[in-house]
Amino acid sequence: MQLLIATKKTVSLALQGGGTYGAFTWGVLDRLLDEEHLVIDSLTGSSAGAINAVVTADGHAFGGGRRGAQAALRRFWTTLGQVSLMSPLQRSPVDRLTGRWDMAHTPAYHLMEMMGAIIGPVTNLPLTINPLKQFLATMINFERVRGCAELELFIGATNVRTGTGKIFTRRELDVQRLIASACLPTVFAGVEIDGELYWDGSYVANPPLFPLLERPARDVIVVQINPIARGELPRSQADIANRSNEIAFNIAFMREISSLYHTQHLADEERAARMAAEPTRLHLISGLDTLMDYGFSSKFNSELGFLEKLHGLGVAAAEQWLREHGRDLGHRTTLDPARIFAADIVAERRESSACHV
Repeated sequence: MQLLIATKKTVSLALQGGGTYGAFTWGVLDRLLDEEHLVIDSLTGSSAGAINAVVTADGHAFGGGRRGAQAALRRFWTTLGQVSLMSPLQRSPVDRLTGRWDMAHTPAYHLMEMMGAIIGPVTNLPLTINPLKQFLATMINFERVRGCAELELFIGATNVRTGTGKIFTRRELDVQRLIASACLPTVFAGVEIDGELYWDGSYVANPPLFPLLERPARDVIVVQINPIARGELPRSQADIANRSNEIAFNIAFMREISSLYHTQHLADEERAARMAAEPTRLHLISGLDTLMDYGFSSKFNSELGFLEKLHGLGVAAAEQWLREHGRDLGHRTTLDPARIFAADIVAERRESSACHV
């Protein structure tokens, strides 16, 4: 694969959560790690983004480097796809016949949301314990992650009592803190840490950006996988719950991006008093052009074929971004606000262009 960055560039990565759409981020990371002159100094993430960040650090630690990180990511996602064969959350024959990756006609998908509404996932019962916990504990060496001095990690979670965000750093990470970042309260019981209860970090930061503002790297690449606009309306109770979470997660993201843009456009003397002298340059690698066309339930689909397809889409998106904007690293912001604040208009233009081809 052709290398597209000719001189050393240091970046921080901010990884969104979005269920198994995190396999798209796996593809993005896989491609970025191939760029020998692209140095990653830190990663932030919530939910699936947090998992990708921690797996990357696990593989990178103690001499593993970028090849170790790539191997760890592949091992994690392919093993998840293989384990999913034993999960009741499988596409029904009807869903398979449609040729789509969603589970609109899969009873287990609808039952998952129904049980959350009936039981109320506030205590640890067999149906409300996140099955990812044991899997993460098996797949990730957290002692190695805590010792990965080459990368800094900032993992987001939401404090249920205060409604505020909590950032867990690399030196304190364990499976309990990671699973707290990926705890959907409509499905799983809250995760208790030091006497406090936590939910998915995407409610307050998807992904956390402000921890990166004090990092040496002044270029932040956001990997976006949580659909803002959708091509269809939710029709089932499960889809409504799923879409509600997407909207809530995007509000947090839009708020943080808006705040950063506002700060960057302050008068020079006012900005100097509020942030580092060199402004942060924001960049966006987005999967929304393709992910928005999948059904709501697809982000719970962990079939290996789907994960590998998403990985391929992520590799292609990163390749395209590197060709178009790799030279801008260290020089200017390339994130287009319209991709975030006018996503519906961008989607309509895309559909219109497709119709005229």
